[in-house]
Amino acid sequence: MLALMAGRHREPITGIMRPHPSSLSSGPCPPPSPLLHLPRQCKPCSFPSIIISRQHLRKVQGSKLVESFGQGRDWHGSVDGTSAMVTEPSEVRGPENQEHGQRNCTVRVRYLAERIRALPAGDRVEFVRLLRRDGQIGSLSGVNDLLAALAMAREPDIALQVFDEMPSRGLVPDTWTFSTAIVCHCLKNNLDDATRILDFMVEHELCPSVATFTTLVNSFCRKGKMHKAFEVFGLMNKAGCEPTIQTYNCLIKGLCYVGRVEEAYEMLENIKKDSISIKPDIYTYTAVMDGFCKVGRSPEAMELLDEALEAGLSPNVVTYNTLFNGYCKEGTPIKGFGVLKLMKERDCVPDRISYSTLIHGLLKWGKIRAASRAYKEMVGHGFEVEERMLNTLLRALCRISWKDRDLLDDAYQMFEKMRSRGCVIDESSYGFIIQTLSVGNRNEEALFNMEHMMTLGHSPKMISLARVVRGLCKEGKLDKALLVMMDERLGHPSKEVFNVVINEFNQQRRWLCARNVYGMALKQGIVPEKKPEGANGRVLASS
Repeated sequence: MLALMAGRHREPITGIMRPHPSSLSSGPCPPPSPLLHLPRQCKPCSFPSIIISRQHLRKVQGSKLVESFGQGRDWHGSVDGTSAMVTEPSEVRGPENQEHGQRNCTVRVRYLAERIRALPAGDRVEFVRLLRRDGQIGSLSGVNDLLAALAMAREPDIALQVFDEMPSRGLVPDTWTFSTAIVCHCLKNNLDDATRILDFMVEHELCPSVATFTTLVNSFCRKGKMHKAFEVFGLMNKAGCEPTIQTYNCLIKGLCYVGRVEEAYEMLENIKKDSISIKPDIYTYTAVMDGFCKVGRSPEAMELLDEALEAGLSPNVVTYNTLFNGYCKEGTPIKGFGVLKLMKERDCVPDRISYSTLIHGLLKWGKIRAASRAYKEMVGHGFEVEERMLNTLLRALCRISWKDRDLLDDAYQMFEKMRSRGCVIDESSYGFIIQTLSVGNRNEEALFNMEHMMTLGHSPKMISLARVVRGLCKEGKLDKALLVMMDERLGHPSKEVFNVVINEFNQQRRWLCARNVYGMALKQGIVPEKKPEGANGRVLASS
């Protein structure tokens, strides 16, 4: 939830519906960070019960925090007035400077999170200990900054350990502290603990922000626990906290995630009809569209897209990618080209996921020519295609080119491009391209790639060997075909290979060679269907 504060993130945990496009098939998208939406006046907890853990509770009850609190407190609630000294900006005191102080706090959190990320995982606990030893986290503001930075750096265990030690150090948690603790428990999937903290905040009027509520709502939605999510949603009303469209987005995405698409659509309709202050955004529409596409209702998803456009919203690439997923799932991937056209008309640039999804669907439903077209367009826009998909497309092109010879060049070019880029070409793809080269009468190249394939530790299948031998025989290179057939690295030739060679020797009237090959097959326990012939054209006795 803290990632936007740092300006960078590995896995987005802020912002509703802003994941990488490929994450649409996963759980709902995370809400904004509660640490970006705290009240300016952070109300410190004056109660002897923290309810984080029983150990923490005992520490708080055993101390005299209530009596000692309030002396020398700065704007962020420190006991001894010592500021966190992790950045150059100084602590700004006084009500008139609190907004500036909030910005400085964000700078400190970013800086501290970067320092934590740069450390090896095993050294981070020691880093926190050194900060404490040097007095840099002796104030509540310093601890709050550290907790936020630890959460941002994905170290919730260390953060909660620091949190549990606060009572013994004379520090009383405030709204910021509790919100960070909720974030950390959500990162650890300890949603029951996060709920207990939120209940405590509401009960004691510690004013959780809407983003804090939304964080927990989203976490339950990601787990598919919609009844729990709606319980937290109800608690918002009890606390007098108005939900935002981000809160509704989490619930809508969660409902779609568990297959309750009709309820998600009804929630969207209710927002449009009943709410004055809240309007659906493009992420709301995208969530419902994704739900429709997952259950085979892409036409309704397209209707929602038209509705969003009429409302003046600007669909993003994630919105359009839901349609690619839907069409490919329903067996109509060709419609994806219409989506590409629409994206270009709306100045929305397709991304790698857009093309990859389209190509995957076209290949799945046997639209090989269209897949090749989408691939060329994808490469033309500078996108890299993953090796697995390249191998799949190469095999599909090879297979169809055996009948549609105009696609032979497309298969050759893709193979050469993969090899020049250093892509890993799997054993099956090598077999297909060897056969394709033979079909196109490029037998020397087929032979070369077969040799290269064996140097990589792969063993050509007999069907590939048969294609190469047949191609060499058609070119009249019977002796070379015989040498290939007798290569021990290829194992024992199949009956088909023997049939091809014997038939070709018969055609060239080399009957003795035909008999020798036939005898070789018998010694290997193979009885070829083709028999050696004599000068009169009659089949000779096998003996």
